[in-house]
Amino acid sequence: MKHLQHIDIAADSREEILPDFSPDFPYLASCAELSQQLYPGAPWHWHRAVELFYVKSGAVEYIIPEGSHVFPAGTGGFLNANVLHSTRIPAACQRSIEILHLFDPSFLAGERGSRIERKYILPLTASGPRLLPLGPEDPAQARILTLLQESFTLSDARWGYELRLRQALSELWLALYDLARPAMESGGPAAPSDALIKALLVYIHENYARNLSVDELAAAVHISRRACFRVFRQNLRMTPLEYLRQYRLSKARTLLESTRLPVTEIAYACGLGSSSYFGKTFREAFGCTPGAYRRNWHDRDRK
Repeated sequence: MKHLQHIDIAADSREEILPDFSPDFPYLASCAELSQQLYPGAPWHWHRAVELFYVKSGAVEYIIPEGSHVFPAGTGGFLNANVLHSTRIPAACQRSIEILHLFDPSFLAGERGSRIERKYILPLTASGPRLLPLGPEDPAQARILTLLQESFTLSDARWGYELRLRQALSELWLALYDLARPAMESGGPAAPSDALIKALLVYIHENYARNLSVDELAAAVHISRRACFRVFRQNLRMTPLEYLRQYRLSKARTLLESTRLPVTEIAYACGLGSSSYFGKTFREAFGCTPGAYRRNWHDRDRK
């Protein structure tokens, strides 16, 4: 199981890069220690894999375009493939750890176009819930949580591990399908398309370092200024400029952690202008100056 303290995201698409994820075994088990960062959480991203997760301690909030859900310790959930999302730790939590299965649906379906894919896999990935919370209060959900916890005890050193893992994930998949079936058959509201917001985010991530206006951002994806605001409000519940500022600050934070560049140089490299404006904006976001953040980050490594 990989112990992850950060995730790698492709700058050009915002797709998460999954380590050791190969076509012949498209699966990854990870333990995400979100509280190991001073300001923890995962930025907006997506992955083609589906995600099954269990929260071991603390709590984790998952945010998708339709809303957010806080998962306390002892709960878990299913995140569908290709869903734009971010995570963060609620302010009251001191330590949050979650364990995850990430796997391509083909790991269970086998050959493309197979009966298993058509009958059991595609209905859930195409029409199922984008985020399905699981809690111990409901007996059906409690059973899934038990199966989920047991699935993480499989040892990859044991003979037959790959088949035992696929068997465990298949049992979980059927249980999730049964749980989601009533809502799928009732024909709930269609899920929003992530394509436009993904294109807008990619443009910001490629051009954040220079002066970037909402008009330019809208023109880049061939929509109006008003439509650009609407897409951001509907998907991220913030304005384009609010997201741009957050992203610039996250890039600045990374440079403070990983380089010795002067604060003034970082400010201009991230499109945040003068060092005084950068310091004011950074303090509002993170509660300390850029210099104090850098000192705290490096002091953390000495403990």
